This record gives sequence, structure tokens and C-alpha cells, in this order.
Amino acid sequence: MTSATQLPSPLLSATVELAPALYDVDAMGVVWHGNYFRFLEHAREALLDRIDFGYLKMDASGFIWPIVETRMKFIAPVAFGQRVRVTATLVEFENRLRIDYEVADAATGECRNRARTTQIAVRKDTHETCFVSPPELVEKVRAALAKIAPETAAGTA
Repeated sequence: MTSATQLPSPLLSATVELAPALYDVDAMGVVWHGNYFRFLEHAREALLDRIDFGYLKMDASGFIWPIVETRMKFIAPVAFGQRVRVTATLVEFENRLRIDYEVADAATGECRNRARTTQIAVRKDTHETCFVSPPELVEKVRAALAKIAPETAAGTA
């Protein structure tokens, strides 16, 4: 059984494919650790667009969503030019946005990196932290869930 904020399967995910550019790598020819966050950002944007709540819509809703926590597990390096698939999966949404990520080699599917980010809603006008997600986000997630599994969306009510 899942908690109120934990999404049941099927999960909402989005995947992007990219190859590190020369400016992403260090002198050893592998992606510098800090640049993985940019890769996650590409996948996060695709996920937010999938639920019809991309950054412009977030901004228009009157809330900003700062990242308040990150975790990164480096499993294997990614080299210059190596194609990778970055998948972002929405795990929680009612009190915060918690997104899990996997960076995998595009050719072999081998996992290179796992990560997690947590974002919270903050009112743009007052900078007040919200301890529940705004209704607009919750409605967008439920609508996206309803498209992939109507019984799942009903279970998150």
C-alpha cells in the first residue's frame, strides 16, 4: 500500500537522450560531477511538460519551486560523446515534488548514475513556504495519471 504522497504504479516518467559536450567533461574526458545536475534538469523539464506544468506555468501559477534537497549516486562515469538516457520519475507530489532519476548508457541500458531531487512550493509574492502543493499542480498530476491509468488517478484522491 502506498502513502498519500507516494505515487502508485504506473509512475509518471519522462526520458531524454543526450550526449555530453566537450564543456561537460574534465581533463580525464569524463563528465565532471557537477554537470550531471544539468542532465537532470533536461529530464525534469520533460517530466513537468508531460504533466502540463512546465516552468512557465509554474511561474504563472504564482509559485516558485526551489530545489531543497539533492542526492546523487555515481555508479560509473559517462565519457565525452557517450549517448545517455536520463529518465525522471515523479515519486511524490502532494506536499513536495520528489523526482527520482536514472542516467543510463543509451546503447547498453547500463545504469551510470541515480539521483533524486526534492522541490517545495513557495509563494512568489510573499516568499512563504507551502507545506502542501498548490491545487493546480495536484490537479495536473491527477489528470496526467488519468491518461495512463484511470484507476490509478482515482486512487490518489
